[in-house]
Amino acid sequence: MSDRTTDAGPPVLHRPGSAEYDGHRAGFQLREQHRPALVVAARGVGDVVAAVRYAADARMPIAVQATGHALAGPLAGAGVLVSTRGMDGVDVDPDAGTARVGAGARWRDVIDAAAPHGLAPLSGSLPGVGAVSYTLGGGIGLMARRYGFAADHVTRLELVTADGSLLTVSEHEEADLFWALRGGGGNFGIVTELEIALMPVAELVGGALMFDLRKTPDVVPAWLRWTATLPPEMTSALTALGFPGQHLAHVQIAYLGSPAEADELVAPLRALKPVHDSLRTIPYQQSHTVFGEPDQPHAYLGDNVLLRAVDEARLGDAVALSAPDQPLPSILTVRHLGGALSAPPEVPNAVSHREAQYLLCAVTPTAGPDAERARALHGELFADWSADALGSSPNFTFGRPDRRTAADRFDAAHRDRLLRLAHRHDPAGLLHPGFVIA
Repeated sequence: MSDRTTDAGPPVLHRPGSAEYDGHRAGFQLREQHRPALVVAARGVGDVVAAVRYAADARMPIAVQATGHALAGPLAGAGVLVSTRGMDGVDVDPDAGTARVGAGARWRDVIDAAAPHGLAPLSGSLPGVGAVSYTLGGGIGLMARRYGFAADHVTRLELVTADGSLLTVSEHEEADLFWALRGGGGNFGIVTELEIALMPVAELVGGALMFDLRKTPDVVPAWLRWTATLPPEMTSALTALGFPGQHLAHVQIAYLGSPAEADELVAPLRALKPVHDSLRTIPYQQSHTVFGEPDQPHAYLGDNVLLRAVDEARLGDAVALSAPDQPLPSILTVRHLGGALSAPPEVPNAVSHREAQYLLCAVTPTAGPDAERARALHGELFADWSADALGSSPNFTFGRPDRRTAADRFDAAHRDRLLRLAHRHDPAGLLHPGFVIA
């Protein structure tokens, strides 16, 4: 990959006041953005090493950004931001069924590179998300119940640690870091490349059934009961959202099997008479149409809770928060987990709370003073689920987490081990990761 080049000349630097500076610090999240003292537009591993060594020598905080979807705590007036968007190379080895993915690659890059070979990555619902950061946080995607977490299928990483050392990390090299990085995020250095396994998937049965919640309120408990009957080849979610005069529920479906099998499985939901039905066989390159999430930058806050079980009545109350007449309408999504997500990986990693059967996520569009109201809303919502809560997922925390959220991302034993490793590899605490361990 061209991303591995270490002799491409001196790093490209941008300081406040230039158009290039603003372009590289901007991300998908518009509510907050980095404002560092210096942006390094990395073109390869050598630029990342140089940036980290400069920050370490100056005792400056350092952060990395590819797409800026899940920005938690931005750099403000100090520090070094490494922009990896120029390191977006993807190399597919069709014989091995693997891909080497650069630090700035988005899932769309990986999907498009794998598709000609009849292969697909364990990508998420929005292909514009950075593949590396998503995977470091665990990765719950469209084929999750069949294949598990994206982090379970990482075979090798290239890492620049906080002192500027360049390491190859695998099951047999830097084994502690191999465990930690797969699920523990960017708390140990800057990952410049991933090697991942690809799945033998060229197409799936995917799409959504849309319901008018004012006419079909029973779709929420019906979907919940339906999930108890599903094989692991079926991954689904229910999203409730409001528009002026409309309160809608989308049941998103991704099935790895035949159309006839999908029709049989989905028949109980279709019996509720959706107002729109887009379920059909699609090439994996069209997998973004399953959730149909917005791909334009905007301002938002979000949080989540991983649940052992879901109470029907409580879920109905949560869905009501997405109605258009609410003071601060939110988008509520419940994802069905279990299946391969509950199985231990072949090589252990830091992903926690595998016993969770559902993930409840709230995302609230915010601007200005709405941020504190949104945080309060999320806090009240998730407090209601404390009896069944196991913790939270790093991949679905959008904004600065409270102490509860940060502490609950990992099992206690995992968290203690991660903290020890983070202190060992970044004793001065210079790294400014997208999410912190605690």
